[in-house]
Amino acid sequence: MHHVALITGGSRGLGATLAAFLAAQDYDLVLTSRHADELEAASRAIAHYGGRILQIAGDVADEDHRQKLVAGAWELGGLDLLINNASELGPSPLPPLADLPLDRLERLLAVNVVAPLGLAQSALPLLQQRQGLIVNLSSDAALGGYPGWGGYGATKAALDLISLTLANELKEHGVAVVSVDPGDMRTVMHQAAFPGSDISDRPLPEATIPFFAWLLGQEHGRVSGRRYQAQSTLWEIAA
Repeated sequence: MHHVALITGGSRGLGATLAAFLAAQDYDLVLTSRHADELEAASRAIAHYGGRILQIAGDVADEDHRQKLVAGAWELGGLDLLINNASELGPSPLPPLADLPLDRLERLLAVNVVAPLGLAQSALPLLQQRQGLIVNLSSDAALGGYPGWGGYGATKAALDLISLTLANELKEHGVAVVSVDPGDMRTVMHQAAFPGSDISDRPLPEATIPFFAWLLGQEHGRVSGRRYQAQSTLWEIAA
């Protein structure tokens, strides 16, 4: 029986990197992104590993789309790992909170907070069957109070609390939940946060793979409820 993972934001950046890593570990995958062409390219790039890959393009903020993703996992036989990676940054350049349009904040909350919780709710029966793991991608912006990062950071702070609360609530059901700050990476989103700046000094998303390899090898009860920094040197210590 193959393990099955569902990855949101799976067409590029960290999502595509994790998809390749898991495909190499013989995972079957449900991948989603709003960009169907990029999703197709990412899937083709890892098809040689031989696992089954379902590409389901759409917006995670849409409940019907989330139901399609869970149905895809059912089609593959179950769900061991849910990676809530899809995120939106907000306006670029990043505005101060005093100037952040509230409709943009509502969109950030819909994608970065409501969608991960909604997907966890819908996928819970499958995750319970396999004593699965939910990984919610956070950010140092959740803690920093950095000028310009207030909207995005607020959504990640909310997601951190959701992760911890879910971990406590789902413990008796055998489902683990962790929050992971992947650190600065050379991605399209990070470039959008610094328009016109050279971000070539940032590491590629592959820098996080040693952490994720470690995480997936841990007993769920040992890691659940913790917040990790994927580029830290001491993963055992929650951030």
